[in-house]
Amino acid sequence: MNARIGFVIAALVLSGPAWAAPRGQLQIPEFAALSEKASESVTVTFDAQMLGMAARFLSNTDPEQAKAKKLVSSLTGIYVRNYSFDTDYAYPKGDIEGVRRQLNAPGWNRIVGVVSRKENSNVEVFVLVDGEKAQGLAIIASEPREFTIVNIVGNIDFEQLQDLEGNFGVPELDIETPKKPAAPAKKPASGEK
Repeated sequence: MNARIGFVIAALVLSGPAWAAPRGQLQIPEFAALSEKASESVTVTFDAQMLGMAARFLSNTDPEQAKAKKLVSSLTGIYVRNYSFDTDYAYPKGDIEGVRRQLNAPGWNRIVGVVSRKENSNVEVFVLVDGEKAQGLAIIASEPREFTIVNIVGNIDFEQLQDLEGNFGVPELDIETPKKPAAPAKKPASGEK
């Protein structure tokens, strides 16, 4: 009996914890102390179960909500932290750097980096690619009086991603997808005008 219990425990330890975060999910601090200092704060935590429940409230008849519902069905998590302050740099940059360091892990690639010295702002977009599929998206945006961290986890279709903006706490990110080229005009067959 003890040998079987030992075997089961060893198998569980070697297989990794069942509660491990899905691939692409970042460890984002709760920033509880910042909520008290911030003039405005938004915290969104939707795991797969909560996304499923929330998606039930989206309409199938409203085209915008239907698109968001379709996209959400392929996701396993949406996590947003946004804080605004009345004074410059009232937030610890070290906490943001802790999140940014996680994006140095294998598979994560920075695809957008925008730095404005005039506005003293920084926006970075990272994507986690596994094979040929995007499994995670992270956005870190900071300026003197505000910072935002967005982490979207699951099978991400970039053509549908803009449909998520403004839903589930995801801010408007001005995500643009490339337009598909127009099909070439058909040439008339010989003898046709």
